[in-house]
Amino acid sequence: MNKEIKRKIRRLIKIKKQKAGRSSGQVSIRHRGGEQKRFLREVDWKRDKKAIPAIVERIEYDPNRNVDLALLLYADGERRFILRPEGLNVGDKVIAGDKVEVKVGNAMLLKNIPVGVPIHNLELVPGKGGQVTRSAGTAAFIQSKEKNKIVVKMSSGEIRIFSPRAMATVGQLSNISWNTIKLKKAGDKRHRGIRPTVRGVAQHPASHPHGGGEGKSSIGLKSPKTPWGKIAFGKKTRKKPKYSDKLIIKRRK
Repeated sequence: MNKEIKRKIRRLIKIKKQKAGRSSGQVSIRHRGGEQKRFLREVDWKRDKKAIPAIVERIEYDPNRNVDLALLLYADGERRFILRPEGLNVGDKVIAGDKVEVKVGNAMLLKNIPVGVPIHNLELVPGKGGQVTRSAGTAAFIQSKEKNKIVVKMSSGEIRIFSPRAMATVGQLSNISWNTIKLKKAGDKRHRGIRPTVRGVAQHPASHPHGGGEGKSSIGLKSPKTPWGKIAFGKKTRKKPKYSDKLIIKRRK
């Protein structure tokens, strides 16, 4: 690979800033920090280069995602990363458009995708870019079509209404067996930026609602609490008047 190509690819890659679970200096996510330095690859969520064919130049591992990335080389010379679906290999050709061939890696409007075809990287808002079904091994399926709505079953089991003008990519995402990987040592967690967690029952009563007691003690008769005294398990945290309630036909399991 010559220097010019390397320079073009470098434009798609930047150093991931380490925040250690903090927002404006305040800890917003506990037990984070100390992860391995890593690059962040810019992924093309919109697939807005329509009617321009591209060839898969190479497959890349991204430490920030559980799915592999495919580097596309477009006919006009531009390069972009996309999520790699299962079966997409180096040398394959893909294209995006309103209505293109139903083929793994091709992106098109939902209304033009047949019922029962696995899809990923779905847009919730047309033109905003893919927001759902982006994790390794996941796929959604169109269940039915009407004039102004498409009913899609998500990988979580949720059945939801999408706009016919929303874009999606054909295929099930790669790296299906990612959740079978076993971490071998404590350092594997630390390299991922996850710090040790101390159980609430092992803490001082002033540090956690579960703390205190003589010897080994349970968390008490009351409902489980967070370190801030809020109900932890079983409490519904979803907003009651949420904009997407009318779009969800069946909630996930």
